[in-house]
Amino acid sequence: MPPEVAPYGTWTSPLSPERLVEAVVRLSQLQVCGDDIYWVESRPAEGGREVIVRHRDGATDAIPAGFYARTRVHEYGGRCYAVHGDVIVFSNWSDQRLWVIDGGDPRALTADPDLPGAVRFADPVFNLDGTHVYCVRERHLDSGMVVNDLVSIPLAGGTPMTLAEGHDFYAAPRVSPDGQRLCWVTWDLPDMPWDSTQLWTADIAAPGELSAPSFLAGGNGESITQPRWSPDGLLHYVSDRSGWWNVYDESGRALCPMEAEFGRPDWVFGASTYGFTAAGDLLAVWESDGVDHLGRLQGGGASEMSMSFTYFAGLAVTGEDVVAIAASPLDPSSVVRISGDGATHCLRSSQEQFMSQEDISVPTHVRFPTGSDESAFALVHLPANLRYSAPAGERPPVLVLIHGGPTSSALPVFDRSVQFWTTRGFAVANVNYRGSSGYGRAYREKLKGNWGIADVEDCASVVDWLDSQGLVDGDRALIRGGSAGGFTTLAALVFTDAFAAGASLYGVADLELLARDTHKFESRYLDSLIGPWPRDADKYRNRSPVHHLDRFHRPVILFQGSEDAVVPPAQSKLMFDELTSRGLDVEYVEFEGEQHGFRRAETIIAVATRELGFYMRVLGLGVSPRA
Repeated sequence: MPPEVAPYGTWTSPLSPERLVEAVVRLSQLQVCGDDIYWVESRPAEGGREVIVRHRDGATDAIPAGFYARTRVHEYGGRCYAVHGDVIVFSNWSDQRLWVIDGGDPRALTADPDLPGAVRFADPVFNLDGTHVYCVRERHLDSGMVVNDLVSIPLAGGTPMTLAEGHDFYAAPRVSPDGQRLCWVTWDLPDMPWDSTQLWTADIAAPGELSAPSFLAGGNGESITQPRWSPDGLLHYVSDRSGWWNVYDESGRALCPMEAEFGRPDWVFGASTYGFTAAGDLLAVWESDGVDHLGRLQGGGASEMSMSFTYFAGLAVTGEDVVAIAASPLDPSSVVRISGDGATHCLRSSQEQFMSQEDISVPTHVRFPTGSDESAFALVHLPANLRYSAPAGERPPVLVLIHGGPTSSALPVFDRSVQFWTTRGFAVANVNYRGSSGYGRAYREKLKGNWGIADVEDCASVVDWLDSQGLVDGDRALIRGGSAGGFTTLAALVFTDAFAAGASLYGVADLELLARDTHKFESRYLDSLIGPWPRDADKYRNRSPVHHLDRFHRPVILFQGSEDAVVPPAQSKLMFDELTSRGLDVEYVEFEGEQHGFRRAETIIAVATRELGFYMRVLGLGVSPRA
């Protein structure tokens, strides 16, 4: 049957808004303990509840109903549990206390503070005999100060004992195989962990006491992440001292010098891109040209395994096998076990893949020219739907997607939220603008002092380039982003004429307001992206969309969570009120109980429905959104 001819943007999609969350979970925090494999599932159907899952003979929930495994340390959280034998310690979302499961119902391990949620824990690890847990603690004091340190907590109960203090931030406590040494990472404001961190080690004199703490590496503009011990007790870590995150051993020797990234920005606790086999061989993931590779590091080089996956996270090693969360442009994110010969066994998929391959838009990694005679990168998806073709000569509208961070990146993986648009006849350009990770430190630092300039320029440039290549209709360009991507979206609508409309999800409208009213982890982030505040207050005002509304002539829709502590609702409300007072085309949608990043099924469905209808209206497609 020949495809139906219909204008781009009006095609009937196999992905309804409801199907975006149908039988979908988000997978993270993979760990291995003996023969057991653990991970965390975030379940939109359960209001975004995060559940620790254990895979033994099959997958079962490891925490009971009523518990929600997630930490608020740094607000972004990350690794929130540890396992020793059959004992699990985890951070519970509602009270931020540590709880332990050791054969019965969960029992509270830490005290309930006077102010609910004021004492938080993250990145836990057991000592060798399983009697204590070492972890990061974050205390929110009555004075408004936030204090981070490293503590030891006895499983038998008792007051946490301070192991290390004095730095602004701590991460990655890890115990040596013989139980005699501990390593950890620190950093201080105004640095972010991808700017400058320090690696420390100490002897474990007693479960609650360290001796002879020693600085090993880092600082002075060197980012160190993921310290890890080999089976024979040699400390390894990832450093970007060469300009690329590569793996080093305790002596400072690079194991595989390469212009590739063996690490990622530590927005959350617990990233893992390498591990050791029982025999001591090192298996690692590295990113180059926008794609992940998996292989064995030996003899100063890398022996890559032939895999269809283009992205790996949470890499762990059990025996000689690799366990990871992996994905490709055709394969949803899944927990997979990979044997030494490359055979892959899926333990858990994040979703049912009900789309035919012909309907899936596979991205092309492109490099395009941008300002200052430089280049930027994007993953470009063209429309794909087996049942439709467009009228002769028509080019599709393009939706430019802006990742958050801004120190982050777009990934070459199957994503229903991208296919939601491409199956309807939209092209999608997922931009890794200057400042994105994955392309080395020099590229990552191109945004320093230039946030709101270089990223905006790159988003406009990708539209021009795609239009010049005859791939999209540049007059029907849309832009969408969340958090930092929301700021870039609003700035692009104010400072360029490249876009017909945009959608900002919990985005920044007033940079001064963000500098004054954000959490500790990012409290000095803008020092490097713009300049120290209030010294450079003029730059903050000059780049804030809310101060240039006389230049705002494009329709915009604003989505916001009522309990967002990273970008508070005041940002979006201010933008909405100012635009409304000028009679401009603006919509504001707030979701009660949502935080930074939408997790609930009903929210995700509502956003997709409202956003689709909004774009179709402003593009004048003249039809109601199809299912």
